[in-house]
Amino acid sequence: MSSDYRRITKDGLWDNNIVFAQALGLCPLLAVTGTATNGLGMGLATTVVMVASGLLISLLRGIITPQVRIPVFVLIIAVLVTLVDMSMNAWVHDLHKVLGLFIPLIVTNCAILGRAESFASRNTVVKSMYDGLMMGIGFTFAMVLLGAAREILGSGTLFNNAAQLLGSWAQLIEITLIDDYKGFLLIILPPGGFLVMGFILAMKRLVDRKIAEREQKATDVSAELQPESS
Repeated sequence: MSSDYRRITKDGLWDNNIVFAQALGLCPLLAVTGTATNGLGMGLATTVVMVASGLLISLLRGIITPQVRIPVFVLIIAVLVTLVDMSMNAWVHDLHKVLGLFIPLIVTNCAILGRAESFASRNTVVKSMYDGLMMGIGFTFAMVLLGAAREILGSGTLFNNAAQLLGSWAQLIEITLIDDYKGFLLIILPPGGFLVMGFILAMKRLVDRKIAEREQKATDVSAELQPESS
């Protein structure tokens, strides 16, 4: 993997993660992540839109004039979201009813328009699609992580109703972790989303700090050894 693709991967999954670094897409993140299954469904839908928008915008970047680029980008994203919404309504109707209004609201996710403007309109088709894929996977990871944490704490289950999204085989991953659990309603409600999100962000900051300290130590050791080797 070249350095460009390695950087794109690292940015999408961790360093420039849509949720954990940019703090974008918080409306669907906090609203639909009552379960890990809902988070996975919304994350995958957003990923499809990001990859497809990267493809189309990169292909059309040579003919889209700067004066109208933003309206055109929004129009392309809106068409793709409409197609995803109709597809989910047709093939995963139960999940579509749960996610409801938040599927069309993917259009308003600033991260998609931001990547279209800052990356897809300036790079090749392959790089733009890969960037959309990595950003989408990073967003999906954040959605599933938050949804799983809230579902476990709030209901004592994990991937409840996953068969609605993935088919009957997904019943294998529908797990009841705590039998006869009475539930913790606050965690499932929107305020619980903010609380769990805060703890996850704090953990990411700690991990980033540890990584930075380790890299600094490695740099210092390398600097100390350099005169000896010379």
